[in-house]
Amino acid sequence: MTGERIALQPAYVLHRRPYRETSLLVEAFTAEHGRVGLIAKGVRRGKGRLQGVIQPFRPLLLSWSGRGELRNLVDAEPSGPVPVLSGRALYSGFYLNELLLRLTEREDPHPALFARYGETLAALSGDEEWALRLFERDLLTELGYGLGLQVDAEGEPIAVDALYDYRAEIGAIRCGEVPTVHAISGRALLALGGHGPADVQVRREVKKLLRRVLRLYLGARPLESRALYASALGLKDNEEEQP
Repeated sequence: MTGERIALQPAYVLHRRPYRETSLLVEAFTAEHGRVGLIAKGVRRGKGRLQGVIQPFRPLLLSWSGRGELRNLVDAEPSGPVPVLSGRALYSGFYLNELLLRLTEREDPHPALFARYGETLAALSGDEEWALRLFERDLLTELGYGLGLQVDAEGEPIAVDALYDYRAEIGAIRCGEVPTVHAISGRALLALGGHGPADVQVRREVKKLLRRVLRLYLGARPLESRALYASALGLKDNEEEQP
């Protein structure tokens, strides 16, 4: 039973791990088929070229065949330059991959998100922190959990000098005289929406908001990439510096 055959599909490897004696189990994010699980048979024997090709962050063209949850990887070839990621940018890349693994469903296509992923990888070597925030924003939007960043829950325009209590299921609710514990400035909401500068204070507020919203959909299990980032960069006791 061979099933369908897909040829030369633009893709990125999100994760790979040993599978049985000589193979790899690969989770790939593709342009037209979403996230797919692939078995790369025999590549750990060390004789073929595929093990060096199917690496995270490298733009690829993948071909596979078969049915069910796991398909058989037939071929893989590079399709573009590999972004140069090191230090914080490298571990931020792993963070992006884990978000996609945890929040997307297999074979649920998101071509716009696929494009944004590639753009974000390229941006990590520059303003890494803000690139992560914008990807988180766009990931939530693509999955149907988009944030209201232009108008509040009453339909009024977000005011730059106001404070809001942001509730994921409702939107931004303007605070009264006593701000709530999760209050965020209108200035920060507008900046996340692309309408204003992202200074240090704005970035701090936006990060707290996105962490809180993402936690609703990620659940209680911690992100392994966040712990890896903290350990590798000596940030175990500084949660604010983690992605």
